[in-house]
Amino acid sequence: MSGPRRRSALLARLADRPAGSTQSAIVDELRAVILHGQVPPGSAIPVDAVATAFGVSRIPVREALMTLIGEGLVDHRANGGYRVAMMTAREFGEIYLVREALESAALRVAVAGASSADDRTARAALRSLDQAIEADDGGAAYHRESRRFHLALIAPCRMRRLVNMLESAWNMTEPLRPMSHLTGSERELLHSDHAGMLAAFLRRDQEALAGVCAVHHGRLQRFVAFLPRDIGLFAEGD
Repeated sequence: MSGPRRRSALLARLADRPAGSTQSAIVDELRAVILHGQVPPGSAIPVDAVATAFGVSRIPVREALMTLIGEGLVDHRANGGYRVAMMTAREFGEIYLVREALESAALRVAVAGASSADDRTARAALRSLDQAIEADDGGAAYHRESRRFHLALIAPCRMRRLVNMLESAWNMTEPLRPMSHLTGSERELLHSDHAGMLAAFLRRDQEALAGVCAVHHGRLQRFVAFLPRDIGLFAEGD
């Protein structure tokens, strides 16, 4: 039996939106709010109130929400309305396995086709990640810059569909903000892997990069397996 419906945390984030927003603008705004971790999983998305915030009818809001359902970011229940999607802890762990498979495939191609410009982008991304570790802001900056670093390494693969699939899988885990639940020492351990990944990437050492990535994803999956289950962010289930 599910718990009480969560009060929407979305509406405060949608204040002062221009009236008459297009459906694509509504999709982009709702997606951005969800991905930035401003609205936790399970939060209600009241269609009427969202329509009022955007100055539109219910129809474009519902169509926008259908798009986000297809992306795995929103759930809908017949008698429960729309909400930010929730996953069970097991499903959450499965997404990390998918991410590892996609990233590993992309990196094998990326390391062979990278240019000096790609090297500069990757170095800059690691420097930003260094600064995020030093900021020690509870994991928010680290969460953002970690994703940017990983994407900087895989971008040289030039495989648009694969990168899109990886980003879609990554998006599904964003509302939970898993990095914010790790300790500072756990984030530093993951960050040491990032330095090794960059070094192998710059050497164009495909085997070494694959090895460091396997270690990194193994750590991630262990950390994810021990995320707290009593904070109301996971759906009930195995």
